[in-house]
Amino acid sequence: MARETTRQIDLVLAAPKPLTVHPAAVYLSSLTSGSRRTMEKSLNVIARMLTAPVESDALSLDWSKLRYQHTAAIRSVLMEQYAPATVNRMLCALRRVLQEAHHLGLITTDDYATAINLKSVRGDSPLRGRLLKPSEIAALLNDCKNDLTPIGKRDAALIAILSGSGLRRSEFVALDTVDYKTEDSSLLVRKGKGRKARTVYLPSGAVAALEDWLVERGNAPGALICPVRRGGHIKIGRMTDQAVMTILRKRASCAHVAAFSPHDFRRTFITNLLAAGVDVLTVSRLAGHADPATTAKYDLRSEEFKRQAVQLLHVPYGE
Repeated sequence: MARETTRQIDLVLAAPKPLTVHPAAVYLSSLTSGSRRTMEKSLNVIARMLTAPVESDALSLDWSKLRYQHTAAIRSVLMEQYAPATVNRMLCALRRVLQEAHHLGLITTDDYATAINLKSVRGDSPLRGRLLKPSEIAALLNDCKNDLTPIGKRDAALIAILSGSGLRRSEFVALDTVDYKTEDSSLLVRKGKGRKARTVYLPSGAVAALEDWLVERGNAPGALICPVRRGGHIKIGRMTDQAVMTILRKRASCAHVAAFSPHDFRRTFITNLLAAGVDVLTVSRLAGHADPATTAKYDLRSEEFKRQAVQLLHVPYGE
């Protein structure tokens, strides 16, 4: 049914345009690497919907031809296929591309205003991801400690920092040696989401893992966590987001830890701080969330935790 709906939308593929005047390219270039990857995937999904069976992508679709009947149909089809939060993220990308098309003079003010006049989708999405148990994090670190090569030291620092700071992958790979301050065990996140900087702090175990890695790495300026080539040769350069994912999958397999995503470290970090009684405003600042409500959505505490919390209340019945 969704395919039949999208096939009714007849859009012409864009003639080749310089990326400086292509609305999708202009929009994507304004984002950080992590957000760019996410939003480009969203735009690619929409582009394929609109041009099936040709299946265009974000940079080959003529977004300026979209009108309200197209965007309303897109919203309808997305609602059938994705959770509300995902739909709203994809609609955000769509609105921003149309905004750039308007700024570039490719769409009139009236057509732009009506095309983006879409209601956000309401509804709660199920909590994503999972919590990592302390025993699982310990198993991952022990696997690294049993690896006596520089790779073992590097991977231990990687896991310790991600679990102890709640950094996003894009923030982690962007860290340089100058961002680490030994006097207060802090990391300066220069390239946070929305290009906002913040300072995070490492627990003692993460500091120890990082210091062991820095002995191997040396004090050359550049990326804090680096690739390690065959033979233990350390290349002072930046790792990719995908490399982090690959490392974690390998360590999980070797340590017999159930599958998890890098972002699950972030979910675990936030949940553990909230469970320890840290106020949500402080946690949101550490996590780099502009809105504490976003931080609350990461709370994966169990029903048992909530049941025990209620038992702290006193109801004076029969007294």
